[in-house]
Amino acid sequence: MSVSDQEITNDFTSLMLGEGVKPIKAEAKVSAREHLRRGDMQALEQRRREAEGVDERFRFTDNQLLNPLDPVEWKRDGVQEGVYRNLRLGKYTVDARLDLINRTLSEACEEVPNFVKECYRLGLRTVMITHGRGKHLQAPQNRMKSALTLWLPNIDEVLAFHSCQPQHGGLAAIYLLLRKNEEQRLANLERHR
Repeated sequence: MSVSDQEITNDFTSLMLGEGVKPIKAEAKVSAREHLRRGDMQALEQRRREAEGVDERFRFTDNQLLNPLDPVEWKRDGVQEGVYRNLRLGKYTVDARLDLINRTLSEACEEVPNFVKECYRLGLRTVMITHGRGKHLQAPQNRMKSALTLWLPNIDEVLAFHSCQPQHGGLAAIYLLLRKNEEQRLANLERHR
């Protein structure tokens, strides 16, 4: 060390050993075994859910899980059949993609609305979400697919969604049709006046 570094180290040490400086007290840690011994099963269950990445809001009953081989489809009232057919057939250019493979449901619950709102703000109309494809009813990919079919209709910017065509991921992905943003609506209004 150079002299200046040594002086800085000595100054810092003397400041830390001076009056008014107290060490930070750490809280006592309680192990999972101690929780179990105390009978605190709720804390253990909460810890287990956090480790699994599944919140109570995202739990599904077996009747809410979709068959992994079934395509998903949904559209709001007012969406023209021709527009929905073109979405279903993959005729629109996909402007953005969100990959949810290997994500937990709690991560996806935060990412999906943010992704949709950002795409809406940028004026993107057709986007795709890849959720993966599970072979079994309880597979994480099937849980994600089932969750998306429950969440997406609650997002105002989403007009319709459908499972993708095989060249875009098939049953492992979903096309989303988004509303026009204000700028696009005004441009459309001007064009048709």
